Amino acid sequence: MVASPVLRREAWFDRLWLLAAVLASSVWCLSEARALGPTFDEPFYMQSGLDAWRTGSYAELLRHGAMPLSVDVATLPAYVYERWSGTQLDVVRDLPRILEWARSASLVFWVLLLVYTFAAAQRLAGSWAGRLAVALVAVEPVLLGHAALANADVPVTACLVALTYHFAVGRDQGFWRRVGIPGLWYGAALLAKASTVMLGPVCLVGVEVARALAPAKSAAAPPVPPTVKRFVRDWAAMAAIALGITFVYCGSDWRAEPSFVAWANTLPASRSAEVWRSIATHLRIFPNGGDGLVRQIRHGLLGHGGGAYLLGEVRKSFWYYFPIALSMKVGLPLLALPVLIAATRLRALLNWPNTVAAALLVASLMSRVQIGVRFYLPVIAFAAIGLSASLVEAGRSRGRGTRALLAGAAGAGVIWNLGATAAVGPQALCYTNPLWGGSNQSIVLLSDSNCDWGQGVPDLVAWYRNHGAPPLDVWYFGTDPAMETLPFRQVPLHRLTLNTDDDILAAVGGHYLAVSGTLLHGTITNDSQRRAVQYLLRQQPAGRTMTFVIYDFTGRSSVSR
Repeated sequence: MVASPVLRREAWFDRLWLLAAVLASSVWCLSEARALGPTFDEPFYMQSGLDAWRTGSYAELLRHGAMPLSVDVATLPAYVYERWSGTQLDVVRDLPRILEWARSASLVFWVLLLVYTFAAAQRLAGSWAGRLAVALVAVEPVLLGHAALANADVPVTACLVALTYHFAVGRDQGFWRRVGIPGLWYGAALLAKASTVMLGPVCLVGVEVARALAPAKSAAAPPVPPTVKRFVRDWAAMAAIALGITFVYCGSDWRAEPSFVAWANTLPASRSAEVWRSIATHLRIFPNGGDGLVRQIRHGLLGHGGGAYLLGEVRKSFWYYFPIALSMKVGLPLLALPVLIAATRLRALLNWPNTVAAALLVASLMSRVQIGVRFYLPVIAFAAIGLSASLVEAGRSRGRGTRALLAGAAGAGVIWNLGATAAVGPQALCYTNPLWGGSNQSIVLLSDSNCDWGQGVPDLVAWYRNHGAPPLDVWYFGTDPAMETLPFRQVPLHRLTLNTDDDILAAVGGHYLAVSGTLLHGTITNDSQRRAVQYLLRQQPAGRTMTFVIYDFTGRSSVSR
């Protein structure tokens, strides 16, 4: 059957729309990437990734609970350059060049996310749903901020969206579409980030909940009803495929595990202890993909060692951390859409991306690793897909005037986020919506990868030059090697012995002091940091970048009495 000219024109328009979103957002990400210094994790990823290409071993990555897929993609251009040129890059000396290539290569996952965003929304509610969904994702500041980096958060989001899409559309199909293709994407998601161990099943349960609640579309050919037994069987098969892919991809160095051997050697003398020592010594299958998964699961259960910071308070964890953090970091259009749709047609909110987003949000209440909204970026992606489809469905059930109102609201939302993204500039990681005071409040409300992830050194250099190169001390949270070559003196106050305010001024008196936002408004590691933070918060800042607070101590060498 030949498609009509109208359908062909619509298909071409869809392709052009998607291409425009991909190109425009990718250009923005490349521009942002060049303006940012490395985040806290990126130098480690670059070094470990290049070492893995050179040696074939993922031992260092897996030992830190990091999975290799996104790191392999990011560091491939640098490794190709090494093989082509015959020279070995140095991650400290050559980091700017390596990072530029890595961030560019990582955009393959951003493109993947946009493609599946469009496909999922289009399948649910037609072309306009796909167009709106991809536009919302392409201008969402927090997603763009992470898409410009060489980290695992956008890659795992893209793979989870692809996994969930294929799982949703293949539920009534044969084994390959129902289990095989989702199993492959499950493996890709696991290789992108170990948190898939928890997030993957939650996404799939969200799909099943939507299927259970949805009315049958056809009495003549109703879908296969979801059952717990069928879901568990299919999930187990997908998980087996994913784990097989993970273990094969990660390989092994065929060594004994030192921590296992050390544990076995601590056992009191007995026959069973001898058995365990023999197993630990001779079980030479480490490291392997299981190492990364186990270490990430342990990290997830125990939480981040430094605790969590939220709204000026530090605790071991907050049960409500991610809902509050998302309410700050997500753009206003996505926050407003559920209210607008519910007021128009509440039932339209029921679709699988919305139930998946809701399931992930509920699951976030149990998460104990609370150092950034990035751990739940999939919530934003699924919400954009689901709410776009819901808006189109709500419009179809109402008159022309209501449809025009909804279309206008959708367009205004995209334009609003474009303006918000332009306003925050390259520091999109710091975006905070106006309900919480705007992006300048980001380092006060949240810390770590929510704003100051160590990427702000170029902005500090610009401030330094614009203010006549004054004597500047820096208390820095990050791993940017450029700090070693810049005309700044690093003053790690948390590593000094600070018993009084005089001790603080003895360390920084006579200079300006730039303090990373995560150190000033974040978790406290020891008494010296606590004393320094308490003192600095009583002082009047002399300047700001998005991630540094700057104090003027040039005329002070002792505490005023």
